[in-house]
Amino acid sequence: MCTGVAAMQWLAAGLIFLVSGFFAMLGMGGGMLHVPILIWLGYDLKQQAQPIGILLNGLTGLVALVTYARHRLVDWKGGLPMAGAALVLAPAGALTARLLPDRWLVGLFAGVVLAAAIRTLRSAADPDPDHRPPLGRRLLLGSLGAGLAAFLGGMLGLGGGTFVSPLLMWMGYPTKEAVATTAYIVTFSSFSGFVGRMGYLSASWSLVLLLALAAVAAAAAGSHLMATRAKPHWVKVAYSMLLMGVGVKLLW
Repeated sequence: MCTGVAAMQWLAAGLIFLVSGFFAMLGMGGGMLHVPILIWLGYDLKQQAQPIGILLNGLTGLVALVTYARHRLVDWKGGLPMAGAALVLAPAGALTARLLPDRWLVGLFAGVVLAAAIRTLRSAADPDPDHRPPLGRRLLLGSLGAGLAAFLGGMLGLGGGTFVSPLLMWMGYPTKEAVATTAYIVTFSSFSGFVGRMGYLSASWSLVLLLALAAVAAAAAGSHLMATRAKPHWVKVAYSMLLMGVGVKLLW
């Protein structure tokens, strides 16, 4: 029995490693796939998959943020009020999730995944802007959008990067700066959302530690690749295809 549990944990760690590295390239923590992976492996949605998923989201975002900061890609000034809004509203979303049936959460989760896939694919061929949008627009629209994203992310066990990254690109951020600033915001919203779920976490610390180490190692590699070599167009296309598959699977 113990051998079977250990094998399941190592399988989860391997899948989390692959997902975290890929999502770190987009400034996201990977909670969008962490949660489905843990559900598919038999872990409980509200007591295991969502709390662990949002914790891993925060760790991946933090490691990616450090890498992007070293390459001077983060919009610290424009992202600060977005991160503040995320910090406040993510726990509210986490508490709201306790009031909703599991079936509703999974259905909403699938809808979010598919919407993000379509939006990202449609923007893949757009030319990359040369400059950030005006500061006023970043502060106003960014704060409102990031706050809503954090609330939904906290409710679904995500860090909100699913919504923030397309929002920043729509606002006119260059792709790599949108990715880097998303990591900034996701780090705040994820750890804040985890605090709101900490009391509901029911999982072995050996599992949590193993998955955390896998996420951190993958995030370091993925964010370095994005900052130095990756082409945003191909990353977004591959990301969209992957999300569509996950959304269809969840609905099924």
